[in-house]
Amino acid sequence: MIDLRSDTVTKPTEDMLAAMATAEVGDDVYGEDPTVNELEARTADLLGKEAAMFVPTGTMSNQIGIRVQVEPGDSVLIEDSAHAVRNEGGGAAALSGVTMRALQSDRGVFTPQAVEDALAMPHAFMPKTLAPPLRLLCMENTHNAGGGTVWPLDSLREVCEIGRYYGLALHLDGARLWHATAASGVPERDYAEPFDTVNVCFSKGLGAPIGSALAGSLELVSRARRFKQQFGGGFRQAGVLAAAAVYALDHHRPVLSADVNRARRFAEGLVMIEGLTLDLDSVQSNIVRFGVESHDAGKFAEHCYGLGVHMIPGSDSSLRAVLHRDISDADVEGALAVIASVLLNSDTDR
Repeated sequence: MIDLRSDTVTKPTEDMLAAMATAEVGDDVYGEDPTVNELEARTADLLGKEAAMFVPTGTMSNQIGIRVQVEPGDSVLIEDSAHAVRNEGGGAAALSGVTMRALQSDRGVFTPQAVEDALAMPHAFMPKTLAPPLRLLCMENTHNAGGGTVWPLDSLREVCEIGRYYGLALHLDGARLWHATAASGVPERDYAEPFDTVNVCFSKGLGAPIGSALAGSLELVSRARRFKQQFGGGFRQAGVLAAAAVYALDHHRPVLSADVNRARRFAEGLVMIEGLTLDLDSVQSNIVRFGVESHDAGKFAEHCYGLGVHMIPGSDSSLRAVLHRDISDADVEGALAVIASVLLNSDTDR
C-alpha cells in the first residue's frame, strides 16, 4: 500500500527503535527524565525560546498554548480552516471556554487588514463589556487545510506586528514548521521569533511515533506544565518516546527537503492527467490537494485504495495526498499510475 493519507503514518526506523530501546529514563512528572529534558532543551534552542515542554500530541500542545494565554469567556482570532478550529474536537471551547473568531484567508494566509477588520471597535455609545475580550491571535505554518501553505516571513511578521499593536498574545501552530523551513530555507527560529508560544510536532514528517512540544518563555512554559497535568498529559518514563524525537531531529529533520521535492514531482504528474485540477502554486511543502470535479472524491479514493494507493477525500470533489519519508520515488510514480488508471476505468461520476 502506498499510504498518502498523512505524514503521521510513518514507522520508526531500526536505528530510531534502537535509540528508544537504549534511552536513559526517569519520571518526567518529577522532571527527572534526562532524555525528555534533553529534547526540551534542544527544541527550545531550535526555536529560539527559553523553554519547551514535551507532550503526547500536537492537539494537546495547541490547546495548552491557547489555555495559558486566555481565560474562560475570552475570544481567539484564528483562520477559519485552521487545525485548531476543524480538527481538535472543539477543544478550545471545552478546555479553555473561549470563542473562536474566524478569519478568511488565501489558502491559510491572511493579512494585517483582515486582523484589523476583525478588531473593529464598538462605537462609544455601546457598552464595552458586551463582546468577549479578544486576547489571542493564532497562526498555522505550514497550513494543512490550505494545502501545506508556507507563510512568507515578511507577511507573517506584519500580521504579528498588528496583533501586538492591539495587545494580542500570539500562538503559532507549527506542527509542520520543520517542512516550512525545508521548503523556504528560513530557520525555524525566525518563523517562531514573534510568537509567545509555538507548537511543533515530532510525528508529522520527522517520523517519530509520538510527541509534540510547546515552546515559549520560561514563565509561560512553567504555567503550561500545570495544564499538561490537568489535561492528562503527565508522562512517567517518557524518555523512551523522547529518544525517538531526538533521533528524528538529528537524522530526519536535515532531509525533509526530499518530502518537498517528491510532493512537487507528484503534483507535476497530476497536472498531466486529464480529469484532475491542481494549481501548482498551491503546492509549497509536502501536502498536495487536487480536484476530481467530475467524480465523487470518496468513491474515487476507494477505487484508488483498492489498487494500492491510500488517500483522504478533502471534500466531495477533492483529495489530499501527503508525501513523507516512507514514500520513495518509485511510490510517487506508482501512485500517479494508479490515479490515472482509476480515472480511465472506474465509474465514479458524480
